[in-house]
Amino acid sequence: MSSPLSVPAPPAQRPSLSWRLRSAMIMGMTGVISRVFLYGFNTVEVTGLSNFLHLLDSRRDSANRQRGLLTVSNHISVVDDPVVWGLLPLKYAFDPSNLRWGLGAHDICFSNRLFSSFFSHGQVLPCHRFKHSPYGGPFQPSIAQAIRLLSTPPSSSSSSSPHNTPQLPPPAWYTTTGTDLIHSPLAYPAYRRYSWVHVFPEGMVHQHATSDLRYFKWGVARLILESDPAPDVLPIFIDGTQRVMPEDRGFPRFLPRVGKRLRVGFGEVLDYEATFGDLRRRWEALVRRENGRVVADDGAAGKEMMAVKKEASSLPGELATEELKYGKEAQEIRIEVARRLREEILKVRQSLGGYPEPDPSFAFAETWRLDGGIGAKKYKSRVDGSNINQD
Repeated sequence: MSSPLSVPAPPAQRPSLSWRLRSAMIMGMTGVISRVFLYGFNTVEVTGLSNFLHLLDSRRDSANRQRGLLTVSNHISVVDDPVVWGLLPLKYAFDPSNLRWGLGAHDICFSNRLFSSFFSHGQVLPCHRFKHSPYGGPFQPSIAQAIRLLSTPPSSSSSSSPHNTPQLPPPAWYTTTGTDLIHSPLAYPAYRRYSWVHVFPEGMVHQHATSDLRYFKWGVARLILESDPAPDVLPIFIDGTQRVMPEDRGFPRFLPRVGKRLRVGFGEVLDYEATFGDLRRRWEALVRRENGRVVADDGAAGKEMMAVKKEASSLPGELATEELKYGKEAQEIRIEVARRLREEILKVRQSLGGYPEPDPSFAFAETWRLDGGIGAKKYKSRVDGSNINQD
């Protein structure tokens, strides 16, 4: 019988061959169908794609990646993902290690074993929404998973443990409710090193007449502030998929419309220091202050226990105190990160030409409180008359 202190076997470097084949087929065929639909049945105008493809090419070998990639866009249709990724040439479609991870509604994408398997192979993390689940919000486990996908992977050979014991391999599963089991992408840290994560920070489908944007929710700020090192952040603007799947469409609702004009703009990787540097420093100072307070409060537990708690709180996606989650300064920082990010997508929108000036009031959550009491999953906004889908 092995000793409890024996060195564990190193984690597998990549998923099994069968998993990789299923993932490549699901993501690849989805990419093929999306590309055929885009270019075979619609008119597509895309800008900035060549630079984005160059970025993906530089990330093909995970061992050479220096940081994660976070792409963000407006959300105007239920088919935004995966249809927009049909813009990528087919040679990218069958390489899951260099394709996006996204967040999908738990109550839809993970509602049964078949869907769970399909979307897990399709690199989707389950996201709970307060509209449908008490487990929603920016501090749910899948947000932490996304942060770690963007961050430096843990080393299984590290010997820095305060107990002088080796680190255990990352768990193969995690739970979002305490009862479900979700396959963890972090079970293969080298294979998923500095991954690409895409999010829709509006958090719902918002079909505005001139493709203006709602305020951005705070979860995206966690990915920008807490990933270590800071990720490359690239804004994308989408227009036209709201005509492919309009929320007020009639029969047959399940079929996308064709013959539409789609416009997609890929921005440049943001200058992180210029855009978020001051907010990152404020956040890190707040984290140091709170972690120091935790250590000081636990002084009676001895130096060993303090070291354990400090190490746990430094894991990307883990927050040591309630102040770091709900405190006034933490919220102010996240709100400002989300506001600045929204502005960057609006810049891409304006660069395409043909759009009016955005409404500055839309950037604030307070503006949308008129819609707060609406219980319907799909409705017409009282604020701007847009078609909303929270389903």
